[in-house]
Amino acid sequence: MSRRILIGLAGGSGSGKTLVARTIVRDLGSERVVIIDQDSYYRDLEHIPFRDREARNFDHPDAFDTELLRRHLGELLEGRPIEQPIYDYALHRRTNDTRRISDHVVVVLEGILIFHDPELRALMDIKLFVDADSDVRLTRRLRRDMIERGRSVDSILRQYEESVRPMHLQFVEPTKRFADVIIPGGGHNKVAIDLVKTKIRELLRERGVDVAAAARP
Repeated sequence: MSRRILIGLAGGSGSGKTLVARTIVRDLGSERVVIIDQDSYYRDLEHIPFRDREARNFDHPDAFDTELLRRHLGELLEGRPIEQPIYDYALHRRTNDTRRISDHVVVVLEGILIFHDPELRALMDIKLFVDADSDVRLTRRLRRDMIERGRSVDSILRQYEESVRPMHLQFVEPTKRFADVIIPGGGHNKVAIDLVKTKIRELLRERGVDVAAAARP
């Protein structure tokens, strides 16, 4: 098989990237598609005191181990397995476990800053930017961090004011210009997502993949 397909799915925190990614996986078939979350590649902060970890800016490009992410994507696109880090968001460190990811036809890379690095962009066959209003993104982030990451409302809002919003304006929003397609409204924009899926199927056909087999029965 020729090189696998990499879809870059960027956008601000809470923009709806995950819903778009899951829709693509559901419609193309989970056995053929895998989602790689940029957040899994946060740098391991186990070596510094917990109080200092909490003070780190997790929305700056330097917060991510981009070199490891590039290496892992290169392996996946060549059909080789990887051991993806598993990140503990409560303790701000990597766990001792990893997630083994093996052969897939389509790789969806999701993250707020995946378009910031030119070497990452060069690997992508399709670049999507999910756009949403700031109030919608903040509401979704509040709900996610409270339910999934066990954080308090005060800590979420403080982080939003001190780093999330300024970093979005400085680093995330400018990368919109690199997108092939901008998806307003996130996963609820069925027309845009259908157009993207059509393009993915076209790429699959070009690379000799049985498109019918790539879809879920």
